[in-house]
Amino acid sequence: MSSLCFIGGSAILPDRIIDDAVVVCRDDKIIYVGKSQQRIPARAEKIDAKGGWICPGFVDIHVHGGGGSDFMDGTTDAVRTSCRAHASHGTTTLFPTTSTGSPLQIQAMLDACAAAQAEWTADAGSAIGGVHLYGPYFAKEKVGCHNEAGCRVPQPEEFRNYFKSGIIKVATCAAELPGAAGFYRYARRKGCLVTCGHSNSSWAEMDNAFKNGMRHVDHFWCAMSTVPSIRKRLGVPMQGSMLEYVLGNREMSTEVIADGMHLSAELLKFAWQLKTASRLCLVTDCNRALDMPPGRYRFGPEKDGSWFTSDGKVGWANPESLASSVSGMDHMVRTMHRSAGIPLFEAIRMASLTPAERLGMSDQLGSLQRGKQADVLVLSRRLQVKQVCLRGTLFAG
Repeated sequence: MSSLCFIGGSAILPDRIIDDAVVVCRDDKIIYVGKSQQRIPARAEKIDAKGGWICPGFVDIHVHGGGGSDFMDGTTDAVRTSCRAHASHGTTTLFPTTSTGSPLQIQAMLDACAAAQAEWTADAGSAIGGVHLYGPYFAKEKVGCHNEAGCRVPQPEEFRNYFKSGIIKVATCAAELPGAAGFYRYARRKGCLVTCGHSNSSWAEMDNAFKNGMRHVDHFWCAMSTVPSIRKRLGVPMQGSMLEYVLGNREMSTEVIADGMHLSAELLKFAWQLKTASRLCLVTDCNRALDMPPGRYRFGPEKDGSWFTSDGKVGWANPESLASSVSGMDHMVRTMHRSAGIPLFEAIRMASLTPAERLGMSDQLGSLQRGKQADVLVLSRRLQVKQVCLRGTLFAG
């Protein structure tokens, strides 16, 4: 048996921080979290945090690509490239996310992710926890940077074929689309976190979606309905939108892109204050431009995805419309903590335990706890990633 021992730093738990901590991993599991130096195995490999932070690996439930690749490229090479890029930013488990595309393109993405998941080793980077079936069931007026030609309403024959893969763990559909209720019910039966995104739905449509199993809304404030957009669509009297429904329903969770470009610090803090860290996830919604130079890139499949421009800080579909982030989860945590003023242990929770809880995987990952997967990060005092441990193995980068 091999042992890793993290010392010389402060361990970040979901509700507190332990100074002068000791975190011991044996093989692929955490076996001790505390302060006792006596718990260090004699032959353990010691990892010195050098006064930094020891925290759980990040869990990203909404991510499109990185390192020059998009998961919708539909190859195992593209999947591995993206996973390695995100591992270097502290993400140890991710959920590759589809964009709009043809049924053949989406199936190729599912097959590539399943193959990469089956062959995973630590040098491949972030482990695949499942796939987020995100596109193609979007409202066309809320398509954002996705290719509008790929938008369509959910048809049982199509989406049931996707679910045959067994790899889908998050499933999105705009609540107002014909067939959305059937999609939600089917995804719920398959054990998915069922979400609404790229939607112009009203409160009533959201409430009906909730009754059919929807419990989460993708990237809050982005490509979602507002009271004015609902009035334009449905007339008077004015009706509540996705925003009001999420804030008004305690069981609903949501997510924010905390890259400092999509949302201001006050909006990030507002979402945290209203939903709390147990119902608010950090996501990257990152595209292929992560760790790449500024320039023009495809969003979605390399063959025919929509074009966007990265300026090195964020993606732009056009001079007035954002197109996903170009930053890793470590950047999201830094922004949430430093700019929005969220306590560090809560910022880390939103990037780890909260998404794991929403996916029903918190017994395996998401926090430093005995018996969980040995997914451990060492961060500097300035929250820069220094070491990444994937299921008990150090990631070489």
